[in-house]
Amino acid sequence: MPDRRPRPQPPGRPGQCRPQRREAGQGRAPSGQPQGGTDSGGDPGNHRTCAGKTGDARKNALHAAADCIRQHGIPTYKDPVLTADGHVYTDSRSMHEAQASTIAAVAQACHDAIVAAELVPDQQAPAPPKVVQAGVKVAQCMRANGLPNISDPNANDEFVPGHGFGMDSSELPGNGSKTDPTIKHALVACESVIDEMNRVSSLGSLAG
Repeated sequence: MPDRRPRPQPPGRPGQCRPQRREAGQGRAPSGQPQGGTDSGGDPGNHRTCAGKTGDARKNALHAAADCIRQHGIPTYKDPVLTADGHVYTDSRSMHEAQASTIAAVAQACHDAIVAAELVPDQQAPAPPKVVQAGVKVAQCMRANGLPNISDPNANDEFVPGHGFGMDSSELPGNGSKTDPTIKHALVACESVIDEMNRVSSLGSLAG
């Protein structure tokens, strides 16, 4: 389960568009991990980035920002994906797994590069249809295997590239613990569709 402690936030584009918010406790935890609470940074809600510039200049700026992030303490951080319509998908898992002190160092050292790239390093554009469809299949499988309260995800639900959508703890038995036998059964029964959701949601797949 990802660490959800509050942490300093790397800078993003001033006035970053964040269309939808969820109340605390209503977010989905990534990758089949039951969890309620807040999204990255301890900020209640579900933040979504909006479309920006396209073209080689922004691709190069995104690469430069990612390279700076790698050089200043998060070596696993992958280059963001820039879509043809200007949306950006990021390696948010690497950011979430970093220590707060590392995030603070990145925010200071890479501020200019991150702002120039119009990058929010740990947040995503809305999920594209193929990712939502894969997430719906997972939800359907979960409901068919003992978790009837699992709701279908939509484009504005939080997802993590390579890990897909998660499950809201309020929809799960046993306080959402993966040790609960009903949850364990559903995760095993739905392993193939979860794997497919993770594949479809990967940065490589999002790139085209």
